[in-house]
Parts: sequence; structure tokens; C-alpha cells
Amino acid sequence: MSLNGNLRITYIGHSTVLIELDGVRLLTDPLLRKRVAHLSRLVDVPEPEEWDLDAILISHLHWDHMDPPSLRLVGRDTRIIAPAGARTYLRRRGFKNVTEIGREEQIYIKGVRIMATQADHAGDRPPFGPRLDSVGYLVEGDYQVYFAGDTDLFPEMSDLGRRHLDVALLPVWGYGPTLGDGHLDPYRAAQALDYLQPDVAIPIHWGTYAPLGMTWMQMPFLHHPPRAFESHAAIIAPDVKIVTLEPGETFTPEAHYFPET
Repeated sequence: MSLNGNLRITYIGHSTVLIELDGVRLLTDPLLRKRVAHLSRLVDVPEPEEWDLDAILISHLHWDHMDPPSLRLVGRDTRIIAPAGARTYLRRRGFKNVTEIGREEQIYIKGVRIMATQADHAGDRPPFGPRLDSVGYLVEGDYQVYFAGDTDLFPEMSDLGRRHLDVALLPVWGYGPTLGDGHLDPYRAAQALDYLQPDVAIPIHWGTYAPLGMTWMQMPFLHHPPRAFESHAAIIAPDVKIVTLEPGETFTPEAHYFPET
């Protein structure tokens, strides 16, 4: 990885990450409200009007990844890139600037390439919404950044690893004391590093929301997952640098120096 000022990654919380690469600003899976269904946000609510986004990347339509009120906070006219089949659902909710993308398809924004990748995760919108593929995203410019979305391990991750990833944004938990199918826990996220072989991994999808009634407890699931991920990664993928960001913190190559490869 070269050390220059073309990359900034800010962990907003949950699966929401602001990726700034080569002058392009992308926001993943916006979840920006203090209260979302049965979940309460445990950290500060950001101010999205300051972000001046080029696009929003939606990985799938689950409630904690595609939240229409959060999209409205960002702006109805902001371009949304979403899995194939999502346009009609989003347009009915007032979002007209929607680009659909299928797995392995790609688009360009100001010279930055965005490719939808495979994800092993159910893509339905409960209880009666459409059932679509879940995707991750590979964002390529001067750096290559992989946003996994929600996923479990899948063998084709090794194909992404052959691209010489600079940064992998990997989910390591969720929002409660247990995980359902189709998710990475700290150990399986560390196993994913063996496939992906990024220079840097940043754990996401943790420490932001909790079910109502649990917000006052210091439950292990709120803070332990990224630490467990660090421990497993040190054994499974010792050459990968782990950078754990608290919600609101930013990664840059300059601030988090590591040897060039």
C-alpha cells in the first residue's frame, strides 16, 4: 500500500462506513437514526448533510442495512447503488436516482470502479418485501477497498484475495447477544482474512445498536467482538494489520502506518 492522501475510511457505526477514495465519497448501508424498530443507537448520531456524497452502496434489503428514513436523512436525490431488483422497491419510497447492480457487474464514478461481489447472506426484505441477492462491494482506485456487507464465509473470497486488497471492511458481529445464519463472528471473520489477504482489516457491524432493554447493560457483545477478532487474526492471519475504529473514528494510511508491500 502506498502512503498518500487519497484514502479515508470513517466507521459511522453498524454497517455504515464513509469511504473517501480519489475524490469520490461513498456511504455504505446507512443506518443513522437513534431508534430503529426495536434497536436503540448507543453512540452519537452523525450529521449526514455534511458528507456531500457521490453515491450510497446498499448491500441488501434487511431492515438494519436499507433504512428508508436514514436514506432520507442523507438526501432523496443522492444516487443509490443497490442489488438488482431493488429499483422498484426504492422508487415506491421516493428514491428516484437508483442504479441496480448484479454480482460481478461494475460501474464507474469519477474514475473509481465499483464492482458488486458475492455475499453468502439471505437477501429478503421481511415480512413481505422482495427477495434479492445480497452483495458486497469492491471499490477500486489508487487503493482497493472491499466492503463485505453481511456475509458468511464462501470459498470465492480467495478470488478477491488475488486482487491484492488494501483494506477489507469485515462484519464481526451484529446488534444482539446472538447471531443468525449468514454472518461472520470474530473467529470466522479472522478465517476470512486467510482467503482475502488484505493489507489492513477493519472490523465493522458491532458496538452501535442494541435491543431496547439491553442498552443500559455492559453486555460483552457490545465491545468484545472486535477484540476477539484481533486475537483470532493474530493467529490465523498474522501478516494482516487490524485497525479497530470506534464509531466516528477515521482510518488513513498516514495515521495508521504500516510497511508498504
